[in-house]
Amino acid sequence: QVQLVESGGGLVQSGGSLRLSCAASGLTFSIVIMSWYRQAPGKERELVASIGSPGGRTNYADSVKGRFTISRDNAKNTVYLQMNSLKPEDTAVYYCSVHWGRTYWGQGTQVTVSS
Repeated sequence: QVQLVESGGGLVQSGGSLRLSCAASGLTFSIVIMSWYRQAPGKERELVASIGSPGGRTNYADSVKGRFTISRDNAKNTVYLQMNSLKPEDTAVYYCSVHWGRTYWGQGTQVTVSS
């Protein structure tokens, strides 16, 4: 059974940084594409960043390019999202996601950026 457990969210002031983590189990982590999505109140869930393996090819939403960095540690079955220069519009619930037969989602972690 695939499980994704996010951590690292919280409250931060505008311009601050946070690092999200997502620990995965129940799949062959080293061969899957891992993604981070976010959903703000009243808005649709949107892709923030994704990372492939092997090779670690990354993809970012235009709104976070240059501020966020996605990375992975295949030895720890963990994907990270380093978020710098945070803005109030980054406030959302952030979800880790993977497709393994079907799409799986973590429980989400709240990120709140105050102005």
